[in-house]
Amino acid sequence: MFIDTMKKIAVLLMVITVLSKIFGFLRDITLSYFYGATSTSDAYIISITITTVLFSLIITGISTAYIPMFKRIENDVGHQSATEFTNNLINIVLIISLVVIVIGFLFSEVIVKVFALGFDGETLKTAVLFTRIALVGIIFTSLTQIFMSYLQLNGKFTIPAMIGFPFNLIIILSIFISAQTNVIVLAFGSVLAALTQMLFLLPSLYKTHYRYAPIVQFTDKNIKKMAMIVFPIMIGISIDQINLIVDKTIASTLVEGGISALTYASRLNDFVQGIFVLSFVTVMFPLISKMVAQKNTEDFKNSISEVISSVILIVVPASIGIMILAEPIIRLLFGYGHFDDHAIDMTFHALFYYSIGMIGYGFREILNRTFYSLQDTKTPMYNASIAVVLNIILNFILSSYMGISGLALATSISALISSTLLVINLRKKIGAFGLKGNFITFMKVSFASTVMGVVVYALNKYVFAEWNALLRMMVVVFAGSIIYFILITLLKVKETKLFLNFIRKKVHL
Repeated sequence: MFIDTMKKIAVLLMVITVLSKIFGFLRDITLSYFYGATSTSDAYIISITITTVLFSLIITGISTAYIPMFKRIENDVGHQSATEFTNNLINIVLIISLVVIVIGFLFSEVIVKVFALGFDGETLKTAVLFTRIALVGIIFTSLTQIFMSYLQLNGKFTIPAMIGFPFNLIIILSIFISAQTNVIVLAFGSVLAALTQMLFLLPSLYKTHYRYAPIVQFTDKNIKKMAMIVFPIMIGISIDQINLIVDKTIASTLVEGGISALTYASRLNDFVQGIFVLSFVTVMFPLISKMVAQKNTEDFKNSISEVISSVILIVVPASIGIMILAEPIIRLLFGYGHFDDHAIDMTFHALFYYSIGMIGYGFREILNRTFYSLQDTKTPMYNASIAVVLNIILNFILSSYMGISGLALATSISALISSTLLVINLRKKIGAFGLKGNFITFMKVSFASTVMGVVVYALNKYVFAEWNALLRMMVVVFAGSIIYFILITLLKVKETKLFLNFIRKKVHL
């Protein structure tokens, strides 16, 4: 019952996420059109990166620990106590956010230099100014994250999934206006977009009967327990952010526009993760946290196995497809305005090497959340430590030979090794959870994806080479999808049957 419910909600979230991600692409395309891969776009992206990192340090660990904590309090004491805990948490987060903003404002130049060692002169000044303005948005993004988690806990997944629409719309407008007036509008646009996201959630939050209360109790036993859970998560996140800082810093020293190229490629890589992996994880996390609270071990293990197989079914062919079509994808999406051939070359090579580790990113996201639902935050922390050390070492080695592409490849290798270690650790912790079935699915899907990849390459390179770029891409992707679906059906991949049954029910066949 859980699995059917999860899949139905996940499919709906995928549709919403696809539309939201397309809107996100329009945002990136707009930025690349007006600013290309230049010092201005680098300064803007660094300011957003800094605020994202500071936000992540504050709230990601808290919101991750919040869901299983809320379920435990609700299960043990009641919904009212869980809501009071939520209000206390919100007020504490607001206080922490204000402190971080003040510190960030005072030391913004130092922080920018840490993130982008290669910045100097006008680029440095612009990045510092952008960062000081963008810092204000941390308050709104922190509240948004907790509100989203609360809505998901109450079975409201659709509205939280849609917050990308107002956010991207405001960003697109700010990019357009800034190009006609002053670049400072870019920074103010990011703050306004963050505020709009938060306001977008308030009507749905009100309908859940949530009511804000000015409670601040740092000594509350649940806050203390949550702090113990959050601390390892925050360390793990800070380690990941160190990796991000190293990536951006090295990119800033390699070539002008390197940060922008790396970011555009990473965003495209995140597209698949956002649509498929995060759609499942978003639905899975509150529900498996409830299973843990109720000690429902069998359904818990089955759910983890099914989510892993579902991700394999989609991410493996997507990874191979993107690797083969990296250059035409980048040229089609970004090859306009100030985004020249050099920028296209940097970006598509980075995308190719990011795609190698796509399955690793997906598994890591699922397995980290699985450990968090078990209130085991130390294992992901240790894993993140190993992964970031490996990634940094590989960054310096590979970037010296491959430039920007080496940074992307280093990230992929560390993600693959990290996810492998997490699988081993989870197997030791909870026992068998269907890995044999997952491996069989992986082998079948890999074979089908490889055959599909060969056909897609031939169609794109030789058969439809003279066609219009957009039409060629649509035909090649459609043909590849049909071939892949036929192959996994012939290979009797069990998830294909489940998917077909789901479609039949929807169309009443």
